[in-house]
Amino acid sequence: MRVDLFDFDLPEELIALRPAIPREAARLLSVRPHADPVLSDHTISDLVDLLTPGDVLVFNDTRVLPAALTGERLRGEARAAISLNLHKQLDALTWRAFARPAKRIAVDDRLRFANMAGAVLDAQVIETPGGGEIVLRFDAEPGELAALIDVLGAMPLPPYIASRRRADDQDRADYQTVYARRDGSVAAPTAGLHFDEPMLERLRQAGVACAYLTLHVGAGTFLPVKSEDTDDHVMHAEYGEIDADTAAAINHARAAGGRVVAVGTTALRLLESAVGNDGLLHYFASETNIFIKPGYRFRLVDRLLTNFHLPRSTLFMLVCAFSGMDTMQAAYAHAIAERYRFYSYGDATLLDRSEA
Repeated sequence: MRVDLFDFDLPEELIALRPAIPREAARLLSVRPHADPVLSDHTISDLVDLLTPGDVLVFNDTRVLPAALTGERLRGEARAAISLNLHKQLDALTWRAFARPAKRIAVDDRLRFANMAGAVLDAQVIETPGGGEIVLRFDAEPGELAALIDVLGAMPLPPYIASRRRADDQDRADYQTVYARRDGSVAAPTAGLHFDEPMLERLRQAGVACAYLTLHVGAGTFLPVKSEDTDDHVMHAEYGEIDADTAAAINHARAAGGRVVAVGTTALRLLESAVGNDGLLHYFASETNIFIKPGYRFRLVDRLLTNFHLPRSTLFMLVCAFSGMDTMQAAYAHAIAERYRFYSYGDATLLDRSEA
């Protein structure tokens, strides 16, 4: 399909730079696909009424690392300021990163990151693949690296926010789900940002189950689709895990008539990667580069809670595959007209799957 079919105009003032407070005060657009789509306006707090006892919400419990690092390149006596965005961990001490300015960095360069409190983290550049990317190995004990990054780094806000304001301490809370458990992402599974503990407890009291999987979100989630046809786009790979108990619980809920509600496109992509030819969810621990676009036949997920996505993005293609292109174009036109807030810190949609 032509990528320009997924384009739309968004007024810049609708890009949210901060989240709604409290989290559940964010607006929610319910979308039911029909020949004439049924669109209804709510808030996240209305989810208790929009879901049914027996449904299972599936969350991504990955934790965002403050993976934006600012420091120095050390080459003999020479010093040069550099900044990095870590984007993929290769082993306990080795990461791929986007560097600025990359032209100042060569193989074997030493890098140092430090703060006024005396925390120091050194690294060596071991590859410079090009395209602004480097591979570096940190000088730290494997068990200490995450803690040092946590102290020295800043939250890696998406480009459409970072270009308009700097990350600050408030983002450390705002850009993290309350149930984040497993370090590994450089971008948040943003649909989950709408939930706090009281909201989760109300859902459980209403008979809605909560299940957790892990997909570590990479920087590829923000990469634009540069090809003119979707068939020519190569999807980035991300590592995910679903344990056997979680798979069994979700299968049991489905067998009892409950609907599987993915919280975010990351949860949906992993669920659809792990479902077998038997229609059942299975244990999964691997990378996935599944590319969901119109024509994909969904095998597991019934509903999707997700934020509003960028034009021409793989995520907008995913929601068009889920609810239908005409439906999603109508939904986004409604959201723009009604001044919904877009992207990572913005409002959300609750999508029913199209049966067409």
